[in-house]
Amino acid sequence: MITIKTEEQLACMRESGRMTGDLLKYIGKSIKVGMTTFELDKLAYEYIKSLGAEPSFLNYAGYPASTCISIDDTVVHGIPSKDMVIKEGQIVSVDVGVYYNGYHGDAARTFKIGDVGEEKRRLVEITEKCFFNAVENLNEGTPLGDIGYYVQSLAEENGFSVVRALGGHGIGRKMHEDPFIPNFGEKGTGIRLRQGMCLAIEPMINAGTFDVKFMPDGWTTKTKDGRPSAHYENTVAITADGVEILTL
Repeated sequence: MITIKTEEQLACMRESGRMTGDLLKYIGKSIKVGMTTFELDKLAYEYIKSLGAEPSFLNYAGYPASTCISIDDTVVHGIPSKDMVIKEGQIVSVDVGVYYNGYHGDAARTFKIGDVGEEKRRLVEITEKCFFNAVENLNEGTPLGDIGYYVQSLAEENGFSVVRALGGHGIGRKMHEDPFIPNFGEKGTGIRLRQGMCLAIEPMINAGTFDVKFMPDGWTTKTKDGRPSAHYENTVAITADGVEILTL
């Protein structure tokens, strides 16, 4: 069931969203060559706790960390590890969630570590642009399928592919709410967006095939062909004036 947020609930969503966005800015300043993904996760956990909030991801369906950290050919849900060292030339996607005052914020960024080369640089750039291409075309009454259409169109125009096995979602009191939001599809299809809906829109774009493989740990998702993937996500609210991005 899709939940429609009241103005009071949206105020709470803004708070958790602001914290989530600030956390990603902090991570962007902290991430460096030689750091393990475990160390980066620990920094995120400590930052969230310092706000008087809780990590949305920790223990969610058994997930063992506060962040998902996905490097190069890992699409999403990479589990932080003491053995995973961040290296020059990698792209590192960090997905975080903050739970505060009964509501969740959810967002992700892909960080470039030093000189990543042209393909990875373009992939990260286009993935972010895919998000904004979708959001700039949304208003109250827009069909849900338009989100996927605008993400897919821009990605494929630039020679990349859109992950189809995963997508965005509604968000609020629960981390994952209805509706599911594919990053591909046909314009003009699906339910109509309504004022008060909150959505986590998250393009996951691959340099090669859109096919992915799920690893034995039950979380880590990698590209099937081993080529790099990038992830960009924000929590947004549908308003009378269009779309408000809560996690920037």
